[in-house]
Amino acid sequence: MSAVTFGALVRRWRDRLDPADAGFTRTAKSRAPGLRREELAGLAGLSVEYVLRLEQGRATNPSAQVVAAITRALQLRRSERDQLFRAAGLLPPQDGMVDGHVPPGVARLAARLGDVPIGIFAADWSQLWWNDMWIALHGDPAVIPERERTIGHMLFGSGPAAAYLRPLRSSAGPEAFAATIVADLKEATARYPADVRLAALVAGFRESSPQFERLWATVGASTLTSDEKTIGHPDAGDVTLDCDVLTVPGADLRIVTYTAAAGSDGAAKLDWLRLVRPRAAERVY
Repeated sequence: MSAVTFGALVRRWRDRLDPADAGFTRTAKSRAPGLRREELAGLAGLSVEYVLRLEQGRATNPSAQVVAAITRALQLRRSERDQLFRAAGLLPPQDGMVDGHVPPGVARLAARLGDVPIGIFAADWSQLWWNDMWIALHGDPAVIPERERTIGHMLFGSGPAAAYLRPLRSSAGPEAFAATIVADLKEATARYPADVRLAALVAGFRESSPQFERLWATVGASTLTSDEKTIGHPDAGDVTLDCDVLTVPGADLRIVTYTAAAGSDGAAKLDWLRLVRPRAAERVY
């Protein structure tokens, strides 16, 4: 298929997506249905100029990472995702591999819960999606190169991802968070034995991180449960919140949320973060 067809598909699905389902607020000045090009670019982590070139057929070789980002931003169904990959001249993600597809219903739900920090992760703990409150609490994951945008790189790496991670303490103990991630990665390798990228990710951590290797040898089955975490925020100080990991049946995704009981210090700091979150991230349509 030609790149023009790819652009036509992007325009069609951009016009179809209700801004409210992507976390934007409609105003009386809204002129047309669907997402603006600027909003799609922001959601996909691309420049507006590049999105324009894709839609006009002037950019003819989008990478699999770019197509996946557009797929998530447009909340495409799996069949539509595969169609977009083929239109770009790429093979769709294969069965038996870790899938970064976020079902439209999950994307809509997460976008409408904008008052709490939410991140969506694949089975290899690569971060697929985050909202403005996640940025306000943890910083913007977009500063991390996509190949390193994983919890594993944040905990056990030495590059930009490790520098991104703000100080974090778990009420379950100093290594509880790391042990849970290692155990979950261990289970993921059993579920996806053909995924070369996942195998290389784990092998790299085992070779470079003594902590990862030690935990890999000792952890059992993972249990993704509620935990109380304290994040060292550069402006708000220590922010103590309830962290819950919700799984999506049939999609092998993890939705990580941070909340606080009404009247608590954590709730007050979340209120403050809502007020000071980056103005550029306030989505007004």
